[in-house]
Amino acid sequence: MPAIRVVIADDHETVREGLKSILKDSPDIEIVAEAADGQAAIAAAKRLGPDVVIMDVSMPTVNGLAATRTLKQACPRVRVLALTRHTEQGYVHQLLRAGASGYVLKQSRASALPHAIRSVAAGGTFVDPAIAGDLIAELSDRPHPAARAARKRDLTAREIQVLKLVALGYSNKEIALQLELSVKTIETHKAKAMSKLALQSRVEVVQFALVEGWLQEP
Repeated sequence: MPAIRVVIADDHETVREGLKSILKDSPDIEIVAEAADGQAAIAAAKRLGPDVVIMDVSMPTVNGLAATRTLKQACPRVRVLALTRHTEQGYVHQLLRAGASGYVLKQSRASALPHAIRSVAAGGTFVDPAIAGDLIAELSDRPHPAARAARKRDLTAREIQVLKLVALGYSNKEIALQLELSVKTIETHKAKAMSKLALQSRVEVVQFALVEGWLQEP
């Protein structure tokens, strides 16, 4: 199988060198470019079409959040793995809303990075274990969890299929192509599923998927 092609975007050279050192023993991962700010990361992604961009959240010129949003609009098939020291839920929510497929902490064990890259490159969503529990708790602590469980039983097989793909980071257009349905049909299934579960955003869909164990499935 071809190697996973990766662009590393971080404004600190020492961090980029550290990331390369971590990944040098992963023969299935190839670093094709580096970028010192968000604008350079976007340009590299447009030029090279990598599988994954490791995106530092705090960068000059164009920060990681804005770069992720722009990159996903320009190159929807490129997966973004956010890299940061921030554990606050607000950062996670914003990056996921912007289109990031993963969120890994700089202070995590070195082995987390190649695992996260492989997960998002394969079409999955990776949330650092150090904060995944908080995301699950945030959803579980909301009122009427029993009502949500009851509503889950009302989901059709197709609605579950669409919701899983939404949680994995696929756009409506990508899901439509994968399931050989129209974008409008996908939007309808997605809207009905989210309404039945009282989910308001993609972040909440990801949280629900974490609770259900969908993101750990092959």
